[in-house]
Amino acid sequence: MSLNPIRPWRNIERRKSRQIMVGNVPVGGDAPISVQTMTNTDGHDVKATLAQVIASAEAGADIVRISAPDQETTRALREICLESPVPIVADIHFHYKRAIEAAEAGAACLRINPGNIGDESRVREVIRAAKDHGCSIRIGVNAGSLERHLLEKYGEPCPDAMVESGLDHIKILQDNDFHEFKISVKASDVFLSAAAYQMLADATDAPIHLGITEAGGFVGGTVKSAIGLGNLLWMGIGDTIRVSLSADPVQEVKVGFEILKSLGLRTRGVQIISCPSCARQGFDVIKTVEALEQRLEHIKTPMSLSIIGCVVNGPGEALMTDLGFTGGGAGSGMVYVAGRQSHKMSNEQMIDHIVGLVEARAETLEAQAAADQTAAE
Repeated sequence: MSLNPIRPWRNIERRKSRQIMVGNVPVGGDAPISVQTMTNTDGHDVKATLAQVIASAEAGADIVRISAPDQETTRALREICLESPVPIVADIHFHYKRAIEAAEAGAACLRINPGNIGDESRVREVIRAAKDHGCSIRIGVNAGSLERHLLEKYGEPCPDAMVESGLDHIKILQDNDFHEFKISVKASDVFLSAAAYQMLADATDAPIHLGITEAGGFVGGTVKSAIGLGNLLWMGIGDTIRVSLSADPVQEVKVGFEILKSLGLRTRGVQIISCPSCARQGFDVIKTVEALEQRLEHIKTPMSLSIIGCVVNGPGEALMTDLGFTGGGAGSGMVYVAGRQSHKMSNEQMIDHIVGLVEARAETLEAQAAADQTAAE
C-alpha cells in the first residue's frame, strides 16, 4: 500500500494477491511492483543479448524477458541465465518444447500464450518441466492471438474472451497442482486492456503482470502506457509491469519507473520536478534539465530535485523537494536544501554544483541506510 497519513488523497490500496517468485524476485503480495523489459537482440548472440540484459538491469529492471523461438536460442539461454544479474523469463510461442528447453537452461520463468502453445497435453509437459527446474509461469493472454473457439463465441477480442482464456489456463495449471504463476491480459487498445485487467483482478488472486502490448514508438507508446498502466496501478491493480515500446529496452525501464514514481509506488534515483519554461525563466530550463538527467543517471538513491525557471512557483516547489534551484536575476539563482533557502549560485556553475549536492546527499543517505541496517541486525 502507498500510505500517506498526511495527504490521504495520495493513498493507493493495492489489490491483495498471492506472492510467487521469479528467480529471486518476489512478485505479488506485499512485494514492490517489479519492472520488466524484453531484449530485442538476436537471441543467438549471447554477447549482445547479455549486454542488453546488463544495461537494462543497471537502468533498474528487476526481470528481463528473452524470446526463445528456436533451439539455438534456448542453447544460448544457458550462458545468458548464468551471467545475468537479474532473473530471465523465456518468451514462448507455438513450440512447447522450447519452454521445456528454456526451463532446463535456467530460465526463472516461462511465458506461455494460451492462444498458440498447443493443447492441454503439451501444457502439462511444460508444467512438469517448470516443476522440475523451479520455474514460475506467466500466462500471457494477448488480444491478437486468442483461441479460435473464443473468437467464434464472442465474435471479436473483448474483455470477457480474454479473461475466459486466462481462467481456462489457470485451471489447467491448478489441476496439475501448479500454483507458481502470474497472468496478463494484454491488448494494444487501452480501453480493452483496462477493462480486461479490471475483470481479471476480480476473478483471481494470482499476481498480475500489467502491460499495454504493441503500444507504439517512444512518445506515443509512453503516453498509452502511462494512461493504461497508470490508471490500473492507481486502482491498486498490478504486481509487475512492462512498458512495451518500439525503442531501446532501457527506455522501457525508465518509463516504467517514472510511472511508478509518479504514483508513489516505487522510488529509484532522482525525480526531477521542472517547469516547461517561459519568458520569465532566469536560465535555460530545458537544456539544464537535459544535462541533469544525463549526469544524474548513476544515482539510485531516491530523492527529489526541483528545477524552476523563476520565482513564481519556484520557492513553493522547492519547499516540497530535497534539493532545488530557482531562477532569479543577474545571472544567478537560489539553491534550496530540504525546502529552505540555502545560498545563491551563478547559472554558469549551477549544473556542476547541483550534481555535487545530489551526489553528496546520496552518499549521506546510503551511509545512514547502511548504519540502520547494521543496527537492526
